[in-house]
Amino acid sequence: MKIVTAAEMRGIDRATSERFGVPSLTLMENAGIAVADHALSHYKDARNIVVICGKGNNGGDGFVAARHVHASGKRVQVILLADPDELKGDAAEMYKKLSVPLLIIRSSAELTSERARSVFSADLYIDAILGTGFKPPVEGFYAHAIAALNAAKAPVVAVDIPSGADSDAMTADDAKQGVVARSDSIVTFTAPRPAHIFGSLTDGPTCVAGIGSPEEAIVSSLRLNVITARDFALLIDKRPADSNKGLYGHVLVIGGSFGKAGAAAMAGVSALRSGAGLSTVATPKSVLPTVAGFHPEVMTEPLAETEAGTIAASAIEHIEELAKGKSVLAIGPGISRVPDTSAFVRSLVERSSVPIVLDADGLNAFEGRAEELNGHGRTLAITPHPGEMARLAGCSIPDVQKDRIGVARKFAREHELIVVLKGNRTLVVPPDGEVWVNTTGNPGMSTGGTGDILTGMVAGMIAQTKALQTPDAILRAVCAAVHLHGLAGDLMLAEVGEHAMVATDLLGGLPRAFARAERAAHEKFVCWGG
Repeated sequence: MKIVTAAEMRGIDRATSERFGVPSLTLMENAGIAVADHALSHYKDARNIVVICGKGNNGGDGFVAARHVHASGKRVQVILLADPDELKGDAAEMYKKLSVPLLIIRSSAELTSERARSVFSADLYIDAILGTGFKPPVEGFYAHAIAALNAAKAPVVAVDIPSGADSDAMTADDAKQGVVARSDSIVTFTAPRPAHIFGSLTDGPTCVAGIGSPEEAIVSSLRLNVITARDFALLIDKRPADSNKGLYGHVLVIGGSFGKAGAAAMAGVSALRSGAGLSTVATPKSVLPTVAGFHPEVMTEPLAETEAGTIAASAIEHIEELAKGKSVLAIGPGISRVPDTSAFVRSLVERSSVPIVLDADGLNAFEGRAEELNGHGRTLAITPHPGEMARLAGCSIPDVQKDRIGVARKFAREHELIVVLKGNRTLVVPPDGEVWVNTTGNPGMSTGGTGDILTGMVAGMIAQTKALQTPDAILRAVCAAVHLHGLAGDLMLAEVGEHAMVATDLLGGLPRAFARAERAAHEKFVCWGG
């Protein structure tokens, strides 16, 4: 799903009306209905609902929402923070259709009146004060109104965006300059704006509702997208009755070392949990029993090893023979930084034509030698955390973190590969620079081994595209793995909490993550968070 700027969103609405013949009043009606549907479904116990409206189109959406919530049998009160004569265009038309109690407040002084104070005791508030076209900071009367809303106790649903936030902001600090309305959930329309993704505007769900704009009207110069279940629905759709394991690919995991056998084992089993037909782990012969005992469905292959219990460079010919007929190579989990092993990794990456997912110390083998890492003419995906990205890019971790999108884009373009830059809002960036942002995951996943699970998942999802090895299919497979990985962590959060979560918990959450994503791909709204 494309991410658009506030100006582009206005252009989309305009094009929808002028080029595609959908009246702007219809768009506003559909937006208000979406807000009402969300409020009624997510806050079923709320009986007294207050809708606070500004004088712009955001207020117009609020008028529509109030009308439809009232029609459902709820008690609704509208607060208009303006003189009705100030309303223009579609907002004025929707105001005329109101049939609910109305309180008009025109000044900060009126906010402190007894009648105004009595209104701020609802079960639910709908914030329709300021929309995505507003540029902060909020001042004067509206700032006081937002402060009064923030002081109230009941949940708040934001229409389009929490009032006062900068919708084009790319960081939480930039999004919240000045007074910003608190929010327990957000309903926006057609496509998200940057702050919906990067602004940390709510701890609850953010939902995007279609209101009638055709796909052709939705254009964006940002080249940013948010990953949704709809983007990879075909990959997780029901399988044909005559399926067999050969249809879904064979992953070869190359990794493990003395003391780090679990990393390769986790990657091997997560490839299977992601739907790959077969998974083999090639690992130093001395640690093979540990890997083999991890999960009976994972096959193993012993490799020549160094004195340190790592894969020896002499294993390259054995691996090349093993790679024949495999769908994907996952290189790096637990492989170590022993020089002989790093040389093996570089040689294998250089010589292999099989799709590769490279992670962990497989990436560190290219520290200071990033020019040797190139995906030209083949599939190569790397999954660095910020430290590994910094080592590859020859910069510091703060440099990566302050420009994650720029660093990932530059590296993906220059090395002709897919970068999966892990972290809060993991990025998936192919060589063309189009960025896909993931919204799933949580701080509980900041524990050893979750990256190995992701490596196996990325490899497992790519393996399932073996019949259609197009760049688009592979990109969607990578996005699917990243999204499902975070979603599994989110589902396990309720069971084990942030502090107790371990990497293998994600394996338990994956079956439910697939089921949740399959449902989400067909739901009316696209939602994340909460």
